[in-house]
Amino acid sequence: MQCTSIGIVSKAGDFSLLIDEPYRKGLVGLEGFGHVLVVWYADKIGNAGSNHMLFGKPYTNGPEQIGVFATRSPYRPNSICISVAQLVSVGIEEGRVGLAWLDAEMGTPILDLKPYHGSEDRVRDLVMPSWCNHWPHYLEESEAFNWEEEFAF
Repeated sequence: MQCTSIGIVSKAGDFSLLIDEPYRKGLVGLEGFGHVLVVWYADKIGNAGSNHMLFGKPYTNGPEQIGVFATRSPYRPNSICISVAQLVSVGIEEGRVGLAWLDAEMGTPILDLKPYHGSEDRVRDLVMPSWCNHWPHYLEESEAFNWEEEFAF
């Protein structure tokens, strides 16, 4: 399996993706979308290939143990992460994609970028375990939610 970085995360002044020149034409038509799916590689944590499959109570209200596939932790077998981000601007010539916020470190490699649209990405009848059902059901509500109280570490 081979993955190719198409750019990096930048936080110089704001959150943005700096897309490498060979991939900039791929940004044509992205303007007009409100959100994007950013596929990125958590290269800063140094745990690619981790076989740690079970964690001890990472969430305050969660079960005593939880498997890696029931978390959004970057500590994964392949350290590949996906984030939904609000799209602020698209600069094709300079390869700059402005975002409202992104949960990745500066310099993080971007593997892919996809437009977010409701026909594939939104679920009307969301089902969540009772221990996290009080979490925000929409991205826009997450900013005001006290996430620090949810984590047990």
